[in-house]
Amino acid sequence: MDKHMQYLQELPTPEQLKEAFPLTEEIRRIKYERDQQIEDIFTGKDDRLLLIIGPCSADREDAVLEYMERLAKVQEKVKDRIFMIPRVYTNKPRTKGLGYKGMLHQPDPHGRENMLKGIIAIRQLHTDVVKNTGFTCAEEMLYPENHRYLSDLLSYVAVGARSVEDQQHRMTASGIGIPAGMKNPTGGDLSVMMNAIIAAQASQEFVYRGWEVKTTGNPLAHAILRGWVDKFGNSMPNYHYEDLMNLIELYHANPDLKNPAVIVDCNHCNSGKRYLEQIRIAKDVLHSCNLSDDIKGIVKGLMIESYLLDGNQKPEDSEYGKSITDACLGWEKTEKLIYELADLVNL
Repeated sequence: MDKHMQYLQELPTPEQLKEAFPLTEEIRRIKYERDQQIEDIFTGKDDRLLLIIGPCSADREDAVLEYMERLAKVQEKVKDRIFMIPRVYTNKPRTKGLGYKGMLHQPDPHGRENMLKGIIAIRQLHTDVVKNTGFTCAEEMLYPENHRYLSDLLSYVAVGARSVEDQQHRMTASGIGIPAGMKNPTGGDLSVMMNAIIAAQASQEFVYRGWEVKTTGNPLAHAILRGWVDKFGNSMPNYHYEDLMNLIELYHANPDLKNPAVIVDCNHCNSGKRYLEQIRIAKDVLHSCNLSDDIKGIVKGLMIESYLLDGNQKPEDSEYGKSITDACLGWEKTEKLIYELADLVNL
């Protein structure tokens, strides 16, 4: 054993976890059907707007499930125009490596880190969301080697701004069989994002969880625009009409890429982390879609952070349904926004 690294406990393999916590045939059927509908949206067979929406971090099961149950009722009312993929993000990147890292690390946000309990908790949460609502959900692929703990439950993954340059993330995304959104890096260089999409769409051979593997390539790998940070530390947006037209040109410069697509992240640097700005930004993007058929063709959806209560709180606080990471839209504003977006979707 390395004296500089303490081995705490051996974790089960994804196969062992899936055997211990198996899925019902009904859940498998729901995932299959939803995956097909999502693929149809990315390939242009279905013109509905994707809405990847939910808490910044899924910090506690009871509040997340209440949010998802409310969301399912709204989904039913807008299902002809909007298709929702809820965010159930259970592992969170930390710029400095400190602080709350998500349910995977801390199934109890006020307790100690325990990743054995964490992997069980996140699998249980994703399973319960499907059982209670019929939603299959989105996660951030923070740790590529952990994807298979949830691979039979997820319908979407995002590769974050700090991970998008990493070869392991790109190669793993090429073999997951569901849409993988590649965020532009924090420095804003879109060529980095485009290179990640090229890598994820290609067949790859690499080492994964102790195996030499070969992937098929992922034709549903696509761009996520989330804004960027300039050299002075200022948040800079990239959701405007001109930004979307620029992305179209980048896709045209890479004609071998399949299914040109973008999801616009309405928070993070696009909003300057001013969570209420998400309302205006979402509407602005749909306005651009209604002005340009080219933009409408490439914009497949929006990413919005929302929870039961407005804003956020410190991780040590315990107000039910309020984010302990980035600030989120509360439920009343979220519901109102979804109906407004449905009215703006021009099918």
